[in-house]
Amino acid sequence: MSLHLIAGGAGFVGVNLAAALLDLGHEVVVVDDLSRGTLSAMEPLRSHISFTFREADCSDPEAFDQAVGELRVDEIWHMAANSDIPAGVADYRVDLRQTFLTTVSILDVMKRRSIPVLHFASSSAIYGDHGDDLIHENIGPLQPISNYGAMKLASEAQIRAAHEAYLSKASIFRFPNVIGIPATHGVILDFVGKLKRTPERLEVLGDGSQQKAYLHVDDLVRAMLHIRDLGGKFAVFNIGPVDDGITVREIAERVRDRQSPTADIHFGEGNRGWIGDVPRFRYSVERLLGTGWSPTMGSRDAMQRAVDEIIAQEVRR
Repeated sequence: MSLHLIAGGAGFVGVNLAAALLDLGHEVVVVDDLSRGTLSAMEPLRSHISFTFREADCSDPEAFDQAVGELRVDEIWHMAANSDIPAGVADYRVDLRQTFLTTVSILDVMKRRSIPVLHFASSSAIYGDHGDDLIHENIGPLQPISNYGAMKLASEAQIRAAHEAYLSKASIFRFPNVIGIPATHGVILDFVGKLKRTPERLEVLGDGSQQKAYLHVDDLVRAMLHIRDLGGKFAVFNIGPVDDGITVREIAERVRDRQSPTADIHFGEGNRGWIGDVPRFRYSVERLLGTGWSPTMGSRDAMQRAVDEIIAQEVRR
């Protein structure tokens, strides 16, 4: 079996991916600086004989190279990024370092060490705001409206150039909103935290009309592994459910009903929760469906499951 290195693997998606790769019999090494991920999230993995964790800053090529050390890595999964979009709005250097310079650093080390295969977690944020237009992989122009989306798009361009020069295979996964556990950020965790602090009142950013597609992390990991196994040297895929998503209002009501049924919900104004928020988009996954993959849950079912999972997670803390 292969040795897989997951950069940023102590985060939400990374630990689920690591578990799936271990189940398939691969060796897994996670490299993470723990600025977003946590040791506790990796706890179920650390007793596995084929799992190793090494703490290092993935945006520093020398530190990342030292973390790779003696390993003979077959494939790298680049999950390292800033997951706090408002933080990137407040300080552009957050996304520059955590989202783009991690890409530059990882590619630098891959070139030095002749590591041939890269899988990259990109985002629907690279597209920008296309309103009600159906977003497919060839739509344009690409005009991200957040620093996060801009740095993901810059990373995609850097990876494409690296593939032309020295990578033998590169896969780019354009994520939707991904939900599940261990949750570290996102709308559900935000609502659950607010209701823990003020059980009688839930404050919502925006008017609740924001509508987006949501995919459970279990389906996301299945999709990434499916794409990895496809033929071809350079692949770009939207990953998501096959529906138009659900509204923030519906999510708020689900969390309220499940956690604090008597709470009043108070909505803000306008259809954007923060600067750089895309209030509504329709995501095409026809390219991926055409390869034989399909999600097991739609946005609503994924959300209902994730709400229960995240509430249970927070009760245990």
